[in-house]
Amino acid sequence: MKIVVLCGGLSMERNVSITSSTLICKALRELGHRAVLVDMFFGLEDTDQSPEDLFEHLPPLKDAAVSEEEPDLQAVRASRKWKSPSKVGKGVFELCALADAVFLGLHGTCGEDGRIQAAFDLMGIPYTGSGYLGSALAMDKDLTKQLARAAGVRTPKWRIASYGRECVEQMAASVDLPCVVKPVDSGSSIGVSIPKTKEELVSALEANRPLGRVVLEQYVKGREIDVAVLKGRSLPSIEIIPKHGFYDYKNKYQAGATVEICPTPIDAATEEALRETALKMHTLLGLQTYSRSDFIVDESGEVYFLEINTLPGMTPTSLMPQEAAAVGIDYKALCQTILDDAVGGAGTI
Repeated sequence: MKIVVLCGGLSMERNVSITSSTLICKALRELGHRAVLVDMFFGLEDTDQSPEDLFEHLPPLKDAAVSEEEPDLQAVRASRKWKSPSKVGKGVFELCALADAVFLGLHGTCGEDGRIQAAFDLMGIPYTGSGYLGSALAMDKDLTKQLARAAGVRTPKWRIASYGRECVEQMAASVDLPCVVKPVDSGSSIGVSIPKTKEELVSALEANRPLGRVVLEQYVKGREIDVAVLKGRSLPSIEIIPKHGFYDYKNKYQAGATVEICPTPIDAATEEALRETALKMHTLLGLQTYSRSDFIVDESGEVYFLEINTLPGMTPTSLMPQEAAAVGIDYKALCQTILDDAVGGAGTI
């Protein structure tokens, strides 16, 4: 099949996306597909090949590794040759329209929030993963937690804050510590912190102020565990144990920074509760093909749902490929399974 693997974009998670997508594209080529890797923001501006020719003469793939530093999006914007206000680069839609399907290797805003999914729906282009509505709901941590709470799923207490610089000190004085501070619509733990003092909270609020709405969440001490869902069934849970600090951006994507254990060494009842809740949230949000839910299991064994990811990472250290491997699904088979579901009609709601 002719496949476009779409990556990058104007997201704080673009570096993770490029790494994931490079590996996906390599796997699809090894499976015999004519897969073309395209950065959603830059498009085809650096190639002289026509869109049709790209599928016949596949461009070489570069090695990709996730940088320890978050991307400088202003520098990314400035480096594009095509001076257009569009967040979709030159020739992207034309190329995708020629493909049998688009494999979405995007993460974060513009890719995981339903907007590109809606555009593809209007154009009749098949794509992997969930549709625009489920993607939009899952991207918004506040809406996701409201739906979880209404469905009887335990989630840490939270509040949403939109504020200016003049409100930071007053807000910091009204929050119980420790707490978790994170953007309402970002992933990869970008902007996430666990302040334990008022001074740390003020710093966290200042850092997140340009990002818009912020989630102030109850801190629950416990084990960090994730559960993926693939085609209607939950996979074995995976426990995440950072060697230093918490599961932040650096610990997520730097090899050796975190110990990951799959299946999680946990009692059968808790494992069942985790897997049932992951599947319940996947279904509740109307998600398709695959997702990954994040949990905390506290010291008394209570399960707390945190958030859900509709386009889980596919880097060498990502969690979903490890969970799939635990049930005998290797990386290439996982990519093919996700692609087959797109061609079969997923990603249209």
